[in-house]
Amino acid sequence: MSKSAVIVTGLLLAAGLSATPALASEDLAKAKLCVGCHQVNAKVLGPSYKDVAQKYAGVKTAEADLAKKIRGGSKGVWGGAEMPPNPAISEADAATLAKWILSLK
Repeated sequence: MSKSAVIVTGLLLAAGLSATPALASEDLAKAKLCVGCHQVNAKVLGPSYKDVAQKYAGVKTAEADLAKKIRGGSKGVWGGAEMPPNPAISEADAATLAKWILSLK
C-alpha cells in the first residue's frame, strides 16, 4: 500500500472515531461554561438553546447574529435577562456554538 493510501485510510478512520458535531458542540458549551445559564431543553438563567433556535428560525443572518451575541453579550432580547460578554470565546468557537444551537430546532 502506498504512503498516500495509508495516510488517507488513517484520516478516514480518525474522522469516523471523532465525536459527532452536535456532541462536540455540546461539549464546547460545557467547556466555555455556557451551561451555567443555558440548557438544551430548559430555561435556567437564560433561555434554553431550543428556544433560541426557535426564535432565530428563518432569520438569514441568525448564525452571525448569535455568534456576535455569544461573544459580545446582549440586553433585553429575552425580557430582563442580560447575557454578559464572553470575549474569551474565540470567533471560531462562537460560530461553532451558534451553528449547533440553531440546529436544535
